[in-house]
Amino acid sequence: MARQPLKRKIEEKVKPQFPQPIDFDGANWNEMEDDYTQLFYEQNLSQFWRPEDISLQSDLNVWDILPDEVKDAYSKNLLVLTFLDTYQGDIGMPVVSRSLDDRFHQRKAVLNFMAAMENAVHAKSYSNIFMTFLPSHVISELFAWGNKNDNLQNIMSLIVGAYEVLDRFTYVRNYDPEKVDFTEEEFLEAQWKAMCASVFLESWLFYSGFYYPLYFYGQGKLMQAGEIINLILRDESIHGLYVGKLSQEIFETFDAEKQEELKGWMFNLLHKLYKETSELVETIYDPLDLSHDVKIFVRYNANKALMNLGFDPVYPQEEVNPLVINGLNTETKTHDFFSMKGTGYQKMKTEALKDSDFVFNQPARGAKVS
Repeated sequence: MARQPLKRKIEEKVKPQFPQPIDFDGANWNEMEDDYTQLFYEQNLSQFWRPEDISLQSDLNVWDILPDEVKDAYSKNLLVLTFLDTYQGDIGMPVVSRSLDDRFHQRKAVLNFMAAMENAVHAKSYSNIFMTFLPSHVISELFAWGNKNDNLQNIMSLIVGAYEVLDRFTYVRNYDPEKVDFTEEEFLEAQWKAMCASVFLESWLFYSGFYYPLYFYGQGKLMQAGEIINLILRDESIHGLYVGKLSQEIFETFDAEKQEELKGWMFNLLHKLYKETSELVETIYDPLDLSHDVKIFVRYNANKALMNLGFDPVYPQEEVNPLVINGLNTETKTHDFFSMKGTGYQKMKTEALKDSDFVFNQPARGAKVS
């Protein structure tokens, strides 16, 4: 009996924070929400892979003889990708998913699947590479470098900032309607901006960060790590395409004046990200005299991201390093048994334990035991 007043007190405290439930419905996959989401769903599932499936041991022969400045650039480059993937999985995709209307169960499912891939598969893959190539104290130093690098932190702030604005709009609209201080058009603006930031991250920043692994992969070096990058490339390709299609639907709802305003915001974000990325590239690649080459690839991918958003490229066409283009090709490759190059990556070999595995130093039959 003593618990009743306490229960009522808790209910009174919690209840006003949430709206009254409306009609709930289930995801009906027998009906299509649009003409592309289920196609992206099928493609995502067909591409699913696990980082633990890929053994990196065969890369150590090459890694061990690389100069220290090359190892440093390779590691810092993957660290940048780790930061981007972590927050895309933790915040980016989930925020976009939450912002969609409740009726879009299939769209939410696709976005949530993509979110899981970003952190649980992609970021974890980089950690597997670190664990194989680097001693523990170097890995700790690497993450400390990322935590303190101003350019990387600024890039994260620009991208995550757009996500946080949309997240606040979504929360207030859904759970605190009395504090709504924005119009439906302003909500859609925040939604489009977050999707724009997501496409920039997926189709531009991610791809630009693949330069150095692809540079080696195109030469037949560090092939297992390159296969990981190729698998991630396949994922990021459809992630950017899908969110880009969602963003274009929203953009088409605005009048011409608002569209021009949003394009101005987008290009302002692009220029800020390009500035920070260029400086970060110089930090990583100047010691190798590769910064100029990497920046060409950065501009190449910025154009690709703009096209995913439905806009024309802004940077002039330049010749990207053919080694990187060779590595960038995610189509099925003829397997090279000397370099181990091919989309059929080497899987980790495992087998069940047997009783005989625990019998050590067993003498041969008939042998004398001293």
